[in-house]
Amino acid sequence: MILFLTIASGLAWTAVYVDAIRIGFRDRSYAIPAAALGLNFAWEAIYAARSIATGITVQGVFNIAWGLADVVIVFTFLKFGRSELPAWVTRRLFIGWAVLLGVTSFAVQLLFIAEFGWGQAARYAAFLQNLLMSGLFIAMFVARGGPRGQTLLIAVAKWIGTLAPTIALGWYGNSPLILGVGILCSIFDLAYIGLLWGSRHRRQMAPVGPRGRGGLAAATGSREP
Repeated sequence: MILFLTIASGLAWTAVYVDAIRIGFRDRSYAIPAAALGLNFAWEAIYAARSIATGITVQGVFNIAWGLADVVIVFTFLKFGRSELPAWVTRRLFIGWAVLLGVTSFAVQLLFIAEFGWGQAARYAAFLQNLLMSGLFIAMFVARGGPRGQTLLIAVAKWIGTLAPTIALGWYGNSPLILGVGILCSIFDLAYIGLLWGSRHRRQMAPVGPRGRGGLAAATGSREP
């Protein structure tokens, strides 16, 4: 059962990253919230390197694949992220912020390792940054005024990808912290799925504009995820 849940989580998160790359280039944006992206990239880079150094496991294979995918997602953030910010944020300020975010993310992951050791740090950091990501996805939807740069596939796959290790490590692993944080992630993830689903339904029901696009989509400039 644990192996099945590990593979299910790995495949679901792989789907998140692949679609994040696709939607990032399609919408000329980035599909993972910046702070969560920084922490994820740092986590996956560190634990992928450890997997290579200590022996490849099933989880290690996914860590390496996610780390490689995150390189491309970080590229979409660096290429298109400046356009998501106010005009007063210059390119130099944006790059400075991105570098600070990256350094901070790696520092946080290394501090988790120093405090808890490799095994527990990987779990605690992953679930806490996952909860952060869940909240930031909702904030992204609000800030962008809709689903631009986001898809239901990303939302649903993220939920499944988090639920599986919540069961494996929280329930079967008898960890109240992981179980509790995982349940909170599911609450936020389901709320985000509801936002995307409701937005999609509203655009499908909107009257057709003069050029054949729904009125709401034409008004907001949003695109079908």
